[in-house]
Amino acid sequence: MEGDLIKINEWLLPVAWLYGIGVRIRNEMFETGILKSRSYDIPVISVGNITVGGTGKTPHTEYLIRLLQQKYKVAVLSRGYKRKSKGFILAGAETPMSAIGDEPYQMKQKFPDIYVAVDKNRRRGIERLCDEQTAPGTEVILLDDAFQHRYVKPGINILLIDYHRMICDDKLLPAGRLREPEEGKSRAGIVIVTKCPPDIKPMGFRVISKALKLFPYQKLFFSTLRYGCLRQLFGEGERPVESLRPDEHILLLTGIASPEQMRMDLERYGAPITQLAFGDHHYFSPADTALINETYAGLPAPKLIVTTEKDAVRLQELDGLSEEARAGLHVLPVEVEFLQNQQESFNENITGYVFKNSRNSILAQKQNDHQSRNGHHPRHRAGQTGR
Repeated sequence: MEGDLIKINEWLLPVAWLYGIGVRIRNEMFETGILKSRSYDIPVISVGNITVGGTGKTPHTEYLIRLLQQKYKVAVLSRGYKRKSKGFILAGAETPMSAIGDEPYQMKQKFPDIYVAVDKNRRRGIERLCDEQTAPGTEVILLDDAFQHRYVKPGINILLIDYHRMICDDKLLPAGRLREPEEGKSRAGIVIVTKCPPDIKPMGFRVISKALKLFPYQKLFFSTLRYGCLRQLFGEGERPVESLRPDEHILLLTGIASPEQMRMDLERYGAPITQLAFGDHHYFSPADTALINETYAGLPAPKLIVTTEKDAVRLQELDGLSEEARAGLHVLPVEVEFLQNQQESFNENITGYVFKNSRNSILAQKQNDHQSRNGHHPRHRAGQTGR
């Protein structure tokens, strides 16, 4: 049920109160114009949250890429969390994961024809992506995890909320996992409740809709996660996730913010699960490698290791994995699926905005306006000629 993964550190509530004062002052400075937000004449879509990690930003960003890349030159701009570099970097085919971070690297590997860039300064990053010398032909920019980056004013602000950790029941950091007060959700034009059970009942939708108390201008959608086939990281083997059997032992290996959803989904197949959960964006050390090898060796056969796509980009560069662990290591890809037959409506909201605000559309509108003004000038009316 919604809210079932929320844990509040009550003793930290006084610190959370002080933290909230600081966040509210910052937000008020943007609202009053003391701090400036900048908009751009290119479609900019932000995907983010007001909680710390785990709402499904990467699969939702990848959904947008799939939706838009057939008609537009898409660029993704990320901060590149935990990368071992600084400044603006535009990823190329040979750019190492350490230079841009695991999530941008994952997206560049899956979608080689799009631009993927990292820059902590989002304004500078957008300006570089709009530079024809740097990224020629950019038509739409997706901002990954930029809901709190208010120096940029996106054309569409998409807020993701985890079904299992509803913001209306959570608390501010460090007592809970909210980055800012719940009222910050008012900046979103689109709100998506993510990781919903695929069989959620109509009453569940209504309860959530009422609890979120959105404004009329905000559109609410619900999504769930759909898993692809398990594929070997160090091999060619592939099998449907539905083929997991109750007699198989799974070592669930993750370095993500919220692995609970993945565990719950795998438990449906009845296989015993042993979990090794590291911190989000974790770089595996030699000690971690030894622990993985030891834990997997201790499981009875048949067995396999299951990990995420984000973890796979770090694990594939890892030295010291045993041959047994390498052979058993499988990646479980995930995609987004909208519920309540909302996919078409969501797609139309996105594609309509991009089309209306694309450079070609804006240029055509300016030309039409110019022709309309000239057409109403006395010297250009039908039957008259200039001298």
